[in-house]
Amino acid sequence: MRSKAFLVTGGSGFLGRALIVRLARFSDCSVVAPLRDQSVTLAMGVRTLPMGDLNGTNDWQAALTGIEVVVHTAARVHVMNEVARDPLAAFREVNVEATLNLARQAAKCGVKRFIFISSIKVNGEGTEPGAAYHADDLPSPIDPYGISKLEAEQGLTTLAAATGMEVVIIRPVLVYGPGVKANFLSMMRWLHRGVPLPFGAIHNQRSLVALDNLVDLIVTCSDHPAAANQVFLASDGQDVSTTDLLRKLGTCLGKPARLLPVPAGLMSAAATLLGRRALADRILGSLRVDISKNRQLLGWTPPVTLEQALAVTAQHFLDSRKS
Repeated sequence: MRSKAFLVTGGSGFLGRALIVRLARFSDCSVVAPLRDQSVTLAMGVRTLPMGDLNGTNDWQAALTGIEVVVHTAARVHVMNEVARDPLAAFREVNVEATLNLARQAAKCGVKRFIFISSIKVNGEGTEPGAAYHADDLPSPIDPYGISKLEAEQGLTTLAAATGMEVVIIRPVLVYGPGVKANFLSMMRWLHRGVPLPFGAIHNQRSLVALDNLVDLIVTCSDHPAAANQVFLASDGQDVSTTDLLRKLGTCLGKPARLLPVPAGLMSAAATLLGRRALADRILGSLRVDISKNRQLLGWTPPVTLEQALAVTAQHFLDSRKS
């Protein structure tokens, strides 16, 4: 990759931090990272700048000076237990208004390429057996988070056409890797404790993306001429059922998964009665993506396999418990 100056938002987050570490390895690249918390330590050589909460009025002038590529990873992320009185308005303030405010200022400052980390939720919530989402499918978001991401994509596409700044949109599926939180971390905790889980007969298929693979795709998109003004889906290129995922994770943790063969239909009905249908859909349903566009346009294939990434993720979990 030739010499470039990057601005990476969300630098203290799961993805942003990993991306900055990768970019910092290139001796001829410079990285600027706006941060709310200036006590956060990033890779050596990264220039940090103070930045408040994301909104439509942030002044990015100081951060954008001399920048060639913006990678916008910061967002109001999907939450299971929403507390906002108007969730769509809350998502729009950060994911749409703040994103387009940054992009407009980036275009004025001469930024050549703007990479937006969107979400597979723009495509929808799940796929039928044997089917898969494609990058150029008609979007079909359902929840406020997915809707806000689509609206940001649409605004960026319009801005690109008006200004000439290149926009690249990447929609990841569930991202996992060292330091992963939320449901993936809960699964590792259950497996490590030897808790019997009712997931021994789940025959769904889900796409995941390892943190290293997503970072590699972003780096590729920052430089590849064919990536300009395109949408890409991000996954490991390997689909796995919930049952097989738990078994593979258990092996990596040295704790064979204790899985009970409870029928998926029974669990789905129980989850609906308990008001946990959305969580059940994520565990029991299928969500597959096709990344053939990445291979065809970019020559990109995931450098890390599912098994390799699960092993690294599990080892980080075990090491963190020791410390």
